[in-house]
Amino acid sequence: MANRLSAITTRTGDDGTTGLGDGTRISKDHARINAIGDVDELNSTIGLLLCEPLPQEVRQILIEVQHDLFDVGGELSIPGFELLQDARIVALDQTLESWNASLPRLAEFILPGGCRASALAHVSRTVARRAERNAVHLRNASPVRNEVIQYLNRLSDLLFVAARRLNRSPECQGAGEDVLWKRDRQSPTKA
Repeated sequence: MANRLSAITTRTGDDGTTGLGDGTRISKDHARINAIGDVDELNSTIGLLLCEPLPQEVRQILIEVQHDLFDVGGELSIPGFELLQDARIVALDQTLESWNASLPRLAEFILPGGCRASALAHVSRTVARRAERNAVHLRNASPVRNEVIQYLNRLSDLLFVAARRLNRSPECQGAGEDVLWKRDRQSPTKA
């Protein structure tokens, strides 16, 4: 693994480039940097979600996810390096299956919302989808392991299910259910 930062302000990026973990310098608008940035943003939004009152099981999974995302970012910052283990995708699948089994079947689309924690999980879900899209975009030009894309895809599903679970949790202070999209709602009349 590359050296850890000892100085935050290095001024080496003042020319519009940044250093990868292997020492290579690339433009800050490179597809690799976009993918790394999205994974970093996703980790930050999950950090914000962790500031909320959460069921302990959800909290523990999200903490593990933060570590996984650091591994994903590491892989993206050192082309050819492998950090994310297949077992982490399996763990997400198992959690998804368990959490989803306890939720009512969806009969309609849901809107992001309910309690604050649920809404924040939805924000994280959308950032996970963007991170996945940018990882796929990067893979079109440069090698990215399929496990990275699988992980981001599965994580966005997990965050959707987590949002539903959080709306039903005692920590969510009575939100109680999903916010359903009303297909047949009436448009407001003009005054």
